[in-house]
Amino acid sequence: MSLVYDLGFLGGGQLARMSIMAAQRMGLTCISLDPGENTPASQIAPAMRGSLDDPEAVAHLFNAAARVTLENEFIPAQTIKQALIIAGRDESCLTPGILTLATIQDKYLQREAYHRHGAPSPLAVPLEGDYSEAITKIGFPMVLKARFGGYDGKGTRYARTPVEFQTHRGLIDQGNWMAEQFVPFSRELAVMVYRSKTETGTFPTMETVQVNHVCDQVFPAGIDASAAAIAAVEAVQGYGLFGVELFETTTGNFLINEIAPRPHNTGHYTLDWGGVSQFEQHVRLAMGFPCALPTGADTCIVNILGIDDLKSDVLQRDGLVQTQFVKEEWISSDTDGIRHPREEPAPGLNRGGDPVQESTNLHNATVPDPIEQGGVEVQSSDYDWLSQETLEAAATKALLKARQELFASHPQAHLHWYGKTESRPGRKMGHINVSGPDCRNKAITARNSFIESWQESLR
Repeated sequence: MSLVYDLGFLGGGQLARMSIMAAQRMGLTCISLDPGENTPASQIAPAMRGSLDDPEAVAHLFNAAARVTLENEFIPAQTIKQALIIAGRDESCLTPGILTLATIQDKYLQREAYHRHGAPSPLAVPLEGDYSEAITKIGFPMVLKARFGGYDGKGTRYARTPVEFQTHRGLIDQGNWMAEQFVPFSRELAVMVYRSKTETGTFPTMETVQVNHVCDQVFPAGIDASAAAIAAVEAVQGYGLFGVELFETTTGNFLINEIAPRPHNTGHYTLDWGGVSQFEQHVRLAMGFPCALPTGADTCIVNILGIDDLKSDVLQRDGLVQTQFVKEEWISSDTDGIRHPREEPAPGLNRGGDPVQESTNLHNATVPDPIEQGGVEVQSSDYDWLSQETLEAAATKALLKARQELFASHPQAHLHWYGKTESRPGRKMGHINVSGPDCRNKAITARNSFIESWQESLR
């Protein structure tokens, strides 16, 4: 078996992108697998295109890379297990392990693992039968959670009273839901934990601020919740890098909320804090290298969420349509299903000229032919490449202006842009880090300036 790449990533989003950047600085070769066409990771390193729910597609990655890790926890553990068998690989090449991943993917099993290990965590009861057991043990108010999937508030409901509980019956009657104790917390915390067979440690405890269930700000908490965070990782028998989210209760205790077996949004500050980043630590763990001791300056991260798609705004403003005549002629010389970065096609189109439809559920994505050749024609209405170039220039100019004004007004701000092809409200497009005294206020001010300039460019 010829393993061409040092490290493979299951998933091709921004977490894979930033991990690959860290790996490349260490001289490692990387490849990613994702159902998307123009993913953040594929813009900087070779990529395979295929469903993360398909064992055959996942097996291709195991056949290409000596070590494999992941950037999200939603790839079914059973799929990865089948892929390893197909590829003839041992699980030792994978970080984190299959048992750990399976435990984390089922939120009820995750809670059960915490309680068995003595890790502090809210009580959870599966919603089964007539739900009387859950109602009796949990009481009201309660939190209703889907056992599988769900992030950034998706798959979570609240039932403050029996009447409100009944309004959610349409969801929970579908099965695989659980009831969980409602935690009256004073603030939310996050800790990045790293663990190998010989080393265990943490990055600093951070406070997080959520807006509409999406992480908005992360900054130093001034408190140490590392013991509870490490207990969470040990409870799921985890090895690798983990983002642990916790509640600090009104009585000053820590309770584990959830855990992610990968780099985490709450650890992005480490890119600019002056020490090892969470992404480099992730790579070290996946490759079996010794870990670095995390140390750095106080740093705040603020997320930048998408605004209405600039492409759509310009088209609507100028009275244009969103289709164009494209004839892209190129031939991939690859015979292994691997796409290598090269000149990109028009925004909104894949390399064959077909409109890109971004799936909101990776597991339902189809598996396209990984070998792409030639081009296709997409019929247009009333504008040609000149109009398209004008359109692209307007979108590029908007971001360029925002960057210029950000760095001119806030030279201490570090902007990280993820390379996503479509901007839409609520989507994480990038983030800003600011280090040093008063880093939180400075980061918020810098972000406000950036977004204002970004939006103003189309007015």
